[in-house]
Amino acid sequence: MRGLLAAGAREPPRRPRPRGTIRAGAHPPMIDLAIIVVAYQSAADLPKLLATLPAAAGGLTWQAIVVDNSSDPGLAAACGSPDNVCFVDAGSNLGYSGGLNVGVRNAPDSHFTVFLNPDLSLGANALLRLVEGCSKRGAAASVPLVLDDSGKPQPSLRREPTTLRSLGEALFGDHWPTRPPWLAEMVRLPADYASARPVEWATGAALLVRTSVVEAIGPWDSERFFLYSEETDYARRIRARGYTIEFAPTAIVHHRGAGSGSGPALDALLAVNKVRYFQKWHGQPSSLLFFGVAVIHNALRLRRPESRATLRALFSAPARAALPGGIV
Repeated sequence: MRGLLAAGAREPPRRPRPRGTIRAGAHPPMIDLAIIVVAYQSAADLPKLLATLPAAAGGLTWQAIVVDNSSDPGLAAACGSPDNVCFVDAGSNLGYSGGLNVGVRNAPDSHFTVFLNPDLSLGANALLRLVEGCSKRGAAASVPLVLDDSGKPQPSLRREPTTLRSLGEALFGDHWPTRPPWLAEMVRLPADYASARPVEWATGAALLVRTSVVEAIGPWDSERFFLYSEETDYARRIRARGYTIEFAPTAIVHHRGAGSGSGPALDALLAVNKVRYFQKWHGQPSSLLFFGVAVIHNALRLRRPESRATLRALFSAPARAALPGGIV
């Protein structure tokens, strides 16, 4: 137990974060949507996303804040300096959650805040449909139907992580998709994507939240989550205040994916942050069980270099320090 759990049990130290500086653009008064996009070497993807925003807004007023985590001076030029878009230089790579916090600090007054990945294309009226989904009594946030490049729905919806669900994912993965919900974190059945309903959380490609709730729950947890599990944590904080998160299947977005990259280090960070998230919200005995399931998951796949890197990170502080973000 001298691995991740022992280190992660303490509250992580607060590290100073630069606020970022606006490079171009101006904020209007109160608008409908403040749209925050965190970009990292996204010059190839971002123009495609920005081009879809006017039609996606469906007549709503909006302003986009692009937070550049890669400090690319050519990013704004690559996007053609579109109207309603301002670019913010984060000063360094703050990670996804840290970049979102910079975006929130630089956002104009708005009724809703939208968090988008740069590798998305939004369907017509997608943002309007998300606002409509958030109009239900008790709703504070909404998430869209996410399609891949071929137009096939991605399994973007999730259930709250538990030890049994983690064990189900470790043992069965995408096999036995009809298994009971208490054995599956990922929502896989097509029927679950056919109609609007409350969900526990969804992958963080696109999320709309009432700005009043964004202000009430505070910043994204960038001290624990450089990348991955930040959306799980944010959704739980929304639900902890008694609000619901609504799935709006008529809000359609296309996700090209792999914007954050892939490889053993990112796989390891994904697994480590799942344990960090569970630890944040649960006691030490149940966190120990969850940690054990993470070990089992990767021990069963030991031939994969990603699983070997994950096991090293779960047990070794230096290995965790070498992951993106360097959080031990």
